[in-house]
Amino acid sequence: MPLHPEIAKFLAAQPAPPAGPVDPAALRADEESHVPPLAERLPLHAVEDTYADGVPVRIYTPDEAERHGLLLYFHGGAFFLGSLDTHDHLARSLAEATGLKVVSVGYRRAPEHAFPAGLDDCWTAVRRAAAARERLGWDGGTFAVAGDSSGGTFAAAVAARAHDEGWDLITHQVLYYPSLDLDFDEERYASLRENAVGNGLETAGLKPFNAFYVDSGADPADPRVSPAKRADLSGLPPALVVTAECDPLRDEGEAYGRRLADAGVEAKVRRYAGAGHGFVQHFSWLPEFQGVFTETRNFLRR
Repeated sequence: MPLHPEIAKFLAAQPAPPAGPVDPAALRADEESHVPPLAERLPLHAVEDTYADGVPVRIYTPDEAERHGLLLYFHGGAFFLGSLDTHDHLARSLAEATGLKVVSVGYRRAPEHAFPAGLDDCWTAVRRAAAARERLGWDGGTFAVAGDSSGGTFAAAVAARAHDEGWDLITHQVLYYPSLDLDFDEERYASLRENAVGNGLETAGLKPFNAFYVDSGADPADPRVSPAKRADLSGLPPALVVTAECDPLRDEGEAYGRRLADAGVEAKVRRYAGAGHGFVQHFSWLPEFQGVFTETRNFLRR
């Protein structure tokens, strides 16, 4: 089906992007300008800004219970955009829907910080959360990693690193329209051609947007950068892979889900019809997409 009409209407109203090279500072400022004031955000029992061994994190506690499962969240933004604030509403929605304590990670971004700074920050936050399990009130159950877009890249890479290091606390991985293959070979994935233009994220923009990360030392052939390049997916945590029908990245996410299942990993792939890249962050309020948080909750309770 075509792109959801509300998304199409929103995109049609957007001004043309400025000519010239991508300007990280300008794009970040524009993103931050759309963050709603605190009074308009979903209320939760507690929201705390703190640090995990120097990495900024924001901890969302959904209710008064003394103990909760944990979900470490890594925001998207092509490795150079996004922040704790731009994804604050998403983290709040996840905490409310899942009943988990959500730890959102403010990792270092390209181009100011070379690879693997951001990925290392995500790993540090996960390990620190485990070390601080008593302070966080972890109930000993769910210990999940999740992320959208490039944050999904980090979630998949962190889950793989945990497995490789014999660290078995991660119980689930949730990947919202993840970017898993940064060589962007249009011949490999039909969605890069079918959804090349007109749906928000466009195929021609993938390389310049991800260039800040790649040029900082992130090799697309490295499985830490492109989790789809990992040869053996066996032993990884159960995965929920959410894709968007009108997203250029759709097929690489779905292919990764199939490979996980083929490797014996419990994997659920869910494609949202009429959705574009970024719909969980920007359009989860639409009735057709509201179920993504319930679906995430149900998956995390397995």
